[in-house]
Amino acid sequence: MPIASVCWLVAMVVFVAAEAATVSLVALWFVGGALAALILSLLGAGVAAQFIVFAVVSAVLLALFRPLLRKYIAVKKTSTNADRLVGQQAVVTRRIGGGIDAGEVKVAGVLWTALADMPVEPGAHVEILRVEGAKLCVAPSAAACARE
Repeated sequence: MPIASVCWLVAMVVFVAAEAATVSLVALWFVGGALAALILSLLGAGVAAQFIVFAVVSAVLLALFRPLLRKYIAVKKTSTNADRLVGQQAVVTRRIGGGIDAGEVKVAGVLWTALADMPVEPGAHVEILRVEGAKLCVAPSAAACARE
């Protein structure tokens, strides 16, 4: 067996391992390219031709099949009860210092730890932008800004 064939076999194993480790549907298509190059190697084709076939077959497989498979393998986001808070108004109960200095807000009768990009004083109305774990990211609400 020519040394190039051994190299293509090793490349196939590496690509399979990389795909198994990442599950990103990228390395998988290089296995097909390496297989095509391996066949050319066994047929006696030159190294340059093997690399060209590897690149072309890999690119074609990646371009054609990855988008189709992503539709079926895509991880669907599971909504939680906390996701319903996004866009709602809350009242600051403990000063939010801005940045990493967390404060506290009350929304629907429940107290939440909150973060904001700017300091927000108690009593201010804020809008919930997103939920990050057990913290709410908030910003002064547009309605509150219009009143000031």
